[in-house]
Amino acid sequence: MIVFDLTCGAQHVFEAWFGSSTAFEEQRARGLVACPLCGDTQVGKALMAPNIAAKGNRQSGARTPTTTPDATIAPEAIKVALCALADAQAKALEKSQWVGRTFADRARAMHAGEEIAAPIHGQSTRAEAIALIEEGVEIAPLLLPVVPPEVLN
Repeated sequence: MIVFDLTCGAQHVFEAWFGSSTAFEEQRARGLVACPLCGDTQVGKALMAPNIAAKGNRQSGARTPTTTPDATIAPEAIKVALCALADAQAKALEKSQWVGRTFADRARAMHAGEEIAAPIHGQSTRAEAIALIEEGVEIAPLLLPVVPPEVLN
């Protein structure tokens, strides 16, 4: 797995994990990578600080002030945690209906009691999400991106 800092057209910076640089480029070209804040799919790599390995001739026990013994997490542990998170989100969405870009309107209607209260998920802009929250509509962002059903093979 590889993590990239990404940025959208609105200059939101976020990170995402991919199997490889090629996987990122393929998903980006298909419009599957979107900003979690505004939904923009015009995403590119942001500037990242380089990960430079420590010199091999350093004295043992010497560390930089920002390094702690607990700071390193095995890549396999990260992969297992991400898979568990993805599985939990997928299970939560099994009984939820995809409503796409009509999410804000549907959520508002459900809040007003105009529709049957069934779980929904979809897409909204950051401005729409803020407006919903200010109106008292209870919403929560998904932790991992969801591919719209019409895009799936």
